[in-house]
Amino acid sequence: MAGSRLERFGTVFTRVRDLICAGVIKPPEKPIWYDVYRVFPPKTDPLHVKPHTRHCTKKQETVPEIFYREDEVRAKFYEQYGTGPRPFDLSKSNFVSTCQRFVDKYTDLKSHSELEGSAVFEETGKALLTDGIMLRRRGALPVSAETRDPVLELKLTDMLAEQQSVRADSEEQHTHMP
Repeated sequence: MAGSRLERFGTVFTRVRDLICAGVIKPPEKPIWYDVYRVFPPKTDPLHVKPHTRHCTKKQETVPEIFYREDEVRAKFYEQYGTGPRPFDLSKSNFVSTCQRFVDKYTDLKSHSELEGSAVFEETGKALLTDGIMLRRRGALPVSAETRDPVLELKLTDMLAEQQSVRADSEEQHTHMP
């Protein structure tokens, strides 16, 4: 039976014996081992002894924080540039994030140059720009408002209206010509 605690109060032999006496198990259906056990019982009855489980009071081991040199560069990268305009594409197995490319280039430049600290950081940004990777600082506009081309601020409806007026003017000139 599920959840039964009877194994603590009797052996398997005594329970089968009692089931046979009660008529629940018929004598031809008794287990094979029953007659052998009855003829040659053990010298001491097997007792149920609950195994002693000791609740260990282990000390909580403190795991030291692990920081790599690249972690400082990553932290500074994310502080200045953020995560970037696009989400990470983890569906590709060979995907390398912009931050990882930055860290790789940073370590490469640091090992090959004599620059230190923020100078290497700035040079890494410039080197990635030459490789075709644009980095945008957090909160900064990609292009300042003064240097923007005024053509970019035209609305599509304004452009269509201007084209239609130019067409209408050219058609009027063609109709007035002799």
